[in-house]
Amino acid sequence: METAPQPRVLATPEAVDAIDELVEARGPVLFFQSAGCCEGSIPMCFGVGEFVISSHDVLLGTPGGCPFYIDVRQCDALPDLRLLLDVSEGEPEGFSLPAGRGRHFVTRDLV
Repeated sequence: METAPQPRVLATPEAVDAIDELVEARGPVLFFQSAGCCEGSIPMCFGVGEFVISSHDVLLGTPGGCPFYIDVRQCDALPDLRLLLDVSEGEPEGFSLPAGRGRHFVTRDLV
């Protein structure tokens, strides 16, 4: 019997609550783990359809029922990558949706 692969991204209860509120207010969302540059290495949250997922993106898991992707090159460079999606105080950077009033999503390394 084959076991299902372990998700490579998990979420704190606070992140799940924020996702639930966001989905209720806006509809389905997805996450994309940024590799840096302008927005830094943060998870970007978008409404489904607002960000194009390509064949070069890897699904790490579905925290809070929402798909969470990363670029295949970043995933290949970090083969042991495991992330914890959480929320933190402060407005989101870049084009990411907020995690509630005055909060943004963050990821923490589980390895």
